[in-house]
Amino acid sequence: MYIISEPCVGVKDGACIDVCPVDCIYTTADDSQMFINPDECIDCAACEPVCPVTAIFREEEVPDKWTSYVPVNYNYFKGKDLSQLKQATQEAPRKVNAAH
Repeated sequence: MYIISEPCVGVKDGACIDVCPVDCIYTTADDSQMFINPDECIDCAACEPVCPVTAIFREEEVPDKWTSYVPVNYNYFKGKDLSQLKQATQEAPRKVNAAH
């Protein structure tokens, strides 16, 4: 399982979404960062090297200063409708698209 941590906050580049083979990374226009769905992630690591701010880590490798993002990532998906969240993710502004 991968976790997106503090360096993503306010950045929301979106390169991770573009390379994810199972579309398990989500965000909305109101969110300050991206989130990886623990039930959908296949641990392929495709997202990790493309993150321009080095915000993505294997869960057991999240730096101590950002371990608070582990429960934040898991809790983000509780009680959410994934079909609505997928739609919101597609509509959310991402800086990677703005740059092209």
